[in-house]
Amino acid sequence: MPELPEVETMRRGVLGVIGAAILDAHPATCSYRPIAVYPAPRLFAQRAVGRRIVAVDRVGKRVVLRLDSNDAVIFEPRMTGLVLIANPPNQEHLRFRLQLSGDVADLWYWDRRGLGSVRLLSPDEFQNALGPHKLGPDALAITAGELQARLQYRRTPIKPALLDQRIIAGVGNLYASELLHRAKMHPARSCDSLSRAAWRRVHAALQEVLEEAIRYEGSTLSDGTYRNALNEAGGFQNHHRVYDREGQTCRTCQRTAILRIVQAQRATFYCPRCQKAS
Repeated sequence: MPELPEVETMRRGVLGVIGAAILDAHPATCSYRPIAVYPAPRLFAQRAVGRRIVAVDRVGKRVVLRLDSNDAVIFEPRMTGLVLIANPPNQEHLRFRLQLSGDVADLWYWDRRGLGSVRLLSPDEFQNALGPHKLGPDALAITAGELQARLQYRRTPIKPALLDQRIIAGVGNLYASELLHRAKMHPARSCDSLSRAAWRRVHAALQEVLEEAIRYEGSTLSDGTYRNALNEAGGFQNHHRVYDREGQTCRTCQRTAILRIVQAQRATFYCPRCQKAS
C-alpha cells in the first residue's frame, strides 16, 4: 500500500503542476530517518531547478514527473508515502519539497514510515531502473493474452504470482485478493492449472477492480495513512468484498465467512464458497 489505484489517484491529483518550472528542490526538515534521495540533494537541485514539468505519468506504483531536460523525478511511495499539493497530514513527516513557479502549489512528498524514495533519473538511468527488464506491463494496459503468456507455465499459486512486479506492474496485496474474489478464483490455485477461459476471467476482474478503485480514489485503510493529493480519504475501502474482512460475511454470496491465510508472508483474504479450491 499504496497500490496502482492509489498512485494513479495521486498522479491525477497533481496534474496541475504540468507547465510549472521548478524553483527549488530539497529534502524537508525532518527529525526522523531520512528517505532515500538520488542523486545527493545538491546535485538533485542543480539538475532540477529551472526545468519545466512537461508531463505527469505513473510507472507501476510510482508517480513520475517528466522534465523538459528529459530527466524524470520519480516518487516511490512504498508503504506510507504520499504525493501532495495541499494540507499534509502533519508537518513532521514531510520529506521532500518541490517549489514551483506561477500559481501552482508546491509539491510535497510525505512519508510516515520513511520507506519511500525520491529520485531524479536520466533517460538511461530510468530504463535501467524501471525499463521492461525490471517491470512487466502495466496492470491497466496488459491484455488477457499477455497475462496468460506470462504466468501460465508457473507452478506457483496465482495470488503471490500476481504480486511479482516483473510480471505485471501495479498490483499489490489488497487488489490481488479483491480481483481473485471477483474472478471466483481460489488464491492457492496454481497458475499452470488455469484454462484460457479462467485467465480471461482473471483479466476481466483485474480491469474491473482497478478501474472501480480509481473511481473511488483508492482505499484508505484503518490506519488512515493513504490520502489523495488534497489530503482527502479514498472511498473504495467501503466496497471491499474480502480484503481485511476475516470472519465477516461475504458480500457476494451473503452466506459464508471470509477466511484469512498467509501466502509468501502476506495475508490473503477469500471466500471459500465463492472461490472453491477445485
